Amino acid sequence: MRYKKRNLTKEPKTSPRKKVGHHYKNFKEWLLQNPTEHIVQMDTVEGTKGGKVLLTLFWCEEKLMLAFLLDSKAMDNTVAAMNRLEDMLGDALFNRMLPVILTDDGTELFEYRQDGTRRTHLFYCQPRCSDQKGVIEKNHEYIRYIVPHGTSLDGLTQEKVDLMMSHINSTKRPGLGNRTPIEVAMERFGTETIRRMGLTLIPPDDVNLTAKLVK
Repeated sequence: MRYKKRNLTKEPKTSPRKKVGHHYKNFKEWLLQNPTEHIVQMDTVEGTKGGKVLLTLFWCEEKLMLAFLLDSKAMDNTVAAMNRLEDMLGDALFNRMLPVILTDDGTELFEYRQDGTRRTHLFYCQPRCSDQKGVIEKNHEYIRYIVPHGTSLDGLTQEKVDLMMSHINSTKRPGLGNRTPIEVAMERFGTETIRRMGLTLIPPDDVNLTAKLVK
């Protein structure tokens, strides 16, 4: 008799108790009560199985995408990345830029700081409903131009990831009046904020969305 090999690398899901009040229906209700332009979607981009991953954050209105290189999809790595982003921005700016985050099940809650103050509202998509945060997954196409499916991310550094995101965010978008996400984000959040996030505006003729960029 043969037994099916267990998958020991499967990430734990968020407990049902912790998810109470954080479902997608709660997200829609929250938006009705708290209208905001700054809706942020969060996701991950995988390289090879068991290797490093990218944690991505996407500001829907500005079409701005940020990425953090993680050793794995473990929950504590995600929380550490969010802590790092808050250190980069400061508490007040973090609250302003990320009032609400929509992501997949499996992400640990990080809504509150250690001192008990709230830094964001976190909600989960319904299982197998990727369309509920489809804009970030659509935007991942830009990453795949540079890092195709099946390519290991282990050779990347955060500096290379920041460079990649600078070029992606310096690509003009018809939905922004043929402006770039960085230009729009600079107007709304300030040039210094974009610098703190590790992003640089790349001249149009220098934008490179090929694998050579991060070699």
